[in-house]
Amino acid sequence: MDKTGLNKKKIAIAFILVSGVLFGAVAGAFFALSHDLPQIRSLETFTPSAVTRIYSSDRVLLAELFVEKRVPVPLTSIPAYLQAALVATEDRKFYSHSGVDLKGILRAIIKDIRAGGFVEGASTITQQLSKTLFLTPQKTLIRKIKEAMLAFQLERRYTKDEILELYLNQVYFGSGAYGVESAARLFFGKSAKDLDLAECAMIAGMPKAPSRYSPLINSELAIKRRDTVLKQMRDTGIITASAFQQTLKKELNLKSQNKNSTKAPYFVDYVKKFLEKELGSSILYRGGLSVFTTLSFDLQQAAEVAVANGLAALETRMKPKGNENPLPQCALVSIDVQSGGILAMVGGRNFYDSPFNRATIARRQPGSAFKPIVYAHAIERGFAQNMMILDAPIVFKGALNGKDWRPENFSRTYLGAITLRKALTTSKNIPAVRLIEMIGPSSVSQFASSLGIESPLAPNLSLALGTSDVTLIDLTSAYAVFPNRGKRIKPYGVMEVLDRKGKMIWRIRPHKSTPMSREGAAIMTNMLQGVVKEGTGRKARIIKHPIAGKTGTTDAFKDALFVGFSPSIATGVWVGQDISMTLGKGETGAKAALPIWIAYMTEALAKRPYAYYDIPDDVVRLYMDPSTGKLDHNSSPHAVAALFKKGTKAGQY
Repeated sequence: MDKTGLNKKKIAIAFILVSGVLFGAVAGAFFALSHDLPQIRSLETFTPSAVTRIYSSDRVLLAELFVEKRVPVPLTSIPAYLQAALVATEDRKFYSHSGVDLKGILRAIIKDIRAGGFVEGASTITQQLSKTLFLTPQKTLIRKIKEAMLAFQLERRYTKDEILELYLNQVYFGSGAYGVESAARLFFGKSAKDLDLAECAMIAGMPKAPSRYSPLINSELAIKRRDTVLKQMRDTGIITASAFQQTLKKELNLKSQNKNSTKAPYFVDYVKKFLEKELGSSILYRGGLSVFTTLSFDLQQAAEVAVANGLAALETRMKPKGNENPLPQCALVSIDVQSGGILAMVGGRNFYDSPFNRATIARRQPGSAFKPIVYAHAIERGFAQNMMILDAPIVFKGALNGKDWRPENFSRTYLGAITLRKALTTSKNIPAVRLIEMIGPSSVSQFASSLGIESPLAPNLSLALGTSDVTLIDLTSAYAVFPNRGKRIKPYGVMEVLDRKGKMIWRIRPHKSTPMSREGAAIMTNMLQGVVKEGTGRKARIIKHPIAGKTGTTDAFKDALFVGFSPSIATGVWVGQDISMTLGKGETGAKAALPIWIAYMTEALAKRPYAYYDIPDDVVRLYMDPSTGKLDHNSSPHAVAALFKKGTKAGQY
């Protein structure tokens, strides 16, 4: 072989070797980059994070929960103008390239080299989608290569419309809005399908720099960006020159923003915590659920107004007295007697200043509002409401930690022998303590638990005066047993939960029990009606529906309560301060809490039909003198209609 032939052979061998090395290097680099790429097939089962919505029972939207505020919609629900504007702005060759714009990349590389860093991305819509779905936003050459490889795979597997739909539902538009539907609702208060040309152009211009072009951050810059998009739409023939000029003149008409947009925030927070335990945080905040609650938005509004007005009146009374902290708190909870559903909830004067829920979490002494539980247990044990009990000073030897205890009436006055009914309606302390001594504090504590009091109760004589802390919702739930024929239903706030496809994934199964007889519940209801008709709750007689309830006041006027019910609604109101401080002399349950209860219940019952309390067949209605307990005195001006179990005889103590 001549020298020329030998050289040609060497060159060929060298070429093959170099080509092999280069091919191997490229293949190696390809496998190195692609081995950890995410599987495009995962998009077939991909479900983007969506907004969970919480509704009242009357279908008012109370709140939206989300990690990313995203509401996926099909491409057919997105205006053609918005689709075209986005393509014209972000990727004009979208419908002709295969996922990567090579000319754009070369142009961007030259600019990056000249600038000494990444200044132009040259990413197509498909590449941007790849990055959004699968990659980090870090700007590196390796990530850009991976982005391009994923874009090619996406283009092979999905149509252009499918890619565009995914992109429009994924891209970030600023101010917490992900996807065009969320952006349309956030910025313009309407669905994406209802956007006009100017609004489409503004939204299409935001992905380039969401934090910069959001109209909620800089409206002037957002309008300039909108006009730039409109110009691109005109230049590409999407809109006419006339439409361009007309749209330029349109003013920015943004939806009014309310940072405290959650309605019934204490209730919503209560529901969120419940669902986090039942379903888990991930599905709650990402699953696009529809949560239907028991709350009546009309009654919630009535509760909030009643609380605000009641606190304002109390503050006016407190200020002249030089109170150091004239910002009292209030809680209200209202329950449907028959279902156990929570109708309204206020946990404090302002959730955004203090989210602590005083209706469900705070444990405070109920004072005399606990007495009906003592009397109810006595009735269940066979005591009649005309039984006589002594209201006179007494000393209980070693009753409190081995020390003698001398309880006193709030009024410091004593009536002698009176009926159980009279003792309750006038809220006398001594008879209540004598009664709990007779039936046993431990027995009363157990009975209270069966009614729904979940807080631990100290089984001592002072329990009768409400010295053990309870939550307002537990106490109100216990009272609801009386008008509900002795049946207890644990309060709840959520009726059912639907997934994003409308399939039910959770429904309430109320916890029910029967801690009282139907007859005993009817008698207790009758006795608590006496509190309103004859005793400390007289102010409530202004309500022209059957109502019953009990006041409560703790030492030094630190807590004021009124808990009561109609045949259909049980409501509790607490007024006090977060620190152990008096509301002011004379601020009793009747003065500080009852007016709020009256204001709320007046509205709550206004549209409800007139109803009556249950009277079982085994119960008789007789007239009695509430002071002496003598029966059949219907001709007496002091006689009241009282209920008794058939065969019960008046007792004497």
